[in-house]
Amino acid sequence: MKKRIFAVLSAICIFACGCSSKKLVKKKTKLADMTSTQIAQDINIGWNLGDTLDVCEADRDDDGIVNETAPAGEKVDETLWGNVRTTPELFSYLKEDGINAVRIPVTWRDHIGPAPDYTIDKEWLSRVHEVVDFAMNENMYVIINLHHDGGGDPNFGAWIRNASTDYEAVEKEYKAVWSQIAESFSDYSEKLIFESMNEVGFDDLSKPEAYTTLNKLNQTFVDLIRASGDKNATRHLLIAGYWTDTAQTCSSLYKVPDDPSGRVMVSVHYYTPWQFCITNAQHTWGTDSDIQAMTDDVEKLKTTFVDKGIPVIIGEYGTRTENDHDSRVLYVKTLTKLCHDAGIPCFFWDNGEEYDREAHQWRTDGLLEAMKESVK
Repeated sequence: MKKRIFAVLSAICIFACGCSSKKLVKKKTKLADMTSTQIAQDINIGWNLGDTLDVCEADRDDDGIVNETAPAGEKVDETLWGNVRTTPELFSYLKEDGINAVRIPVTWRDHIGPAPDYTIDKEWLSRVHEVVDFAMNENMYVIINLHHDGGGDPNFGAWIRNASTDYEAVEKEYKAVWSQIAESFSDYSEKLIFESMNEVGFDDLSKPEAYTTLNKLNQTFVDLIRASGDKNATRHLLIAGYWTDTAQTCSSLYKVPDDPSGRVMVSVHYYTPWQFCITNAQHTWGTDSDIQAMTDDVEKLKTTFVDKGIPVIIGEYGTRTENDHDSRVLYVKTLTKLCHDAGIPCFFWDNGEEYDREAHQWRTDGLLEAMKESVK
């Protein structure tokens, strides 16, 4: 009899526990209903397919000469700057490594026809689709943008910078290009994010005029995408900060565009200190003052935007590969941890130096592990 009573009580206990546990299970929000803040929180580790679809005939070393040109009679393609052609396997391996979001920078300037239509080359647009599909087939978040159409070489094709001298002409081209991209990707899921531009500022103008010019272009971007319909009406949009610089984007002169759907995020890059991240003038990183400076920068982004309900994405960060190994790993671990705790996802910049896209291996020991540890 005691055994029978015990069995009945056990069954009741199991049933009760099962019911209570069901109450604790959160119903997962549908992708279409997720806010931009929820999207940002859902991104674990981000990675950039750098120096690939963003390549162009450009003066990359500021010596007044174009560095690489396509062979005679051929179009610029994704291998111009030395990387291999992108394959579906790349994203499969990255997904296995814990990366669930990729930024696919795209430069359009060598593939745009003349005014007034500024027609994008069909072959190039098709290839962008193909690479985006590779990543989205792995259920990744994907960011595409206008990359070196902004940037630092306006004399060789970075046309968005010309808005400081001829805003109307630039706006016409900007609208034409984004209209074609928006229409082409209008039925893609909310996991595809559009980014307005990349590293654009107008330092030839006064500060108020410079910020106003960028703010106007960003508002034009939001209005155009929303008006293009289908899933673009509520697609999550990433808005370029001023030069995508942390301090300059946190300025009161920078304005987040008005958006009826409330689905906009702010894009900044983090290469601080420049001497360690971009040059080899500083070989090591990790002093108390180094870490405090980084902590202060992340906190500034949090209080300026995140705490006010405006998500932030660090679309690029990284360090010069020649610098001290342990410092580089610590830098990545510290930044991704600080940002993760602040609700800010980070996308590691990789121009082909860090991840071997043929052997599918990371070249710096401990780097991937540092990212994964930081977002636990």
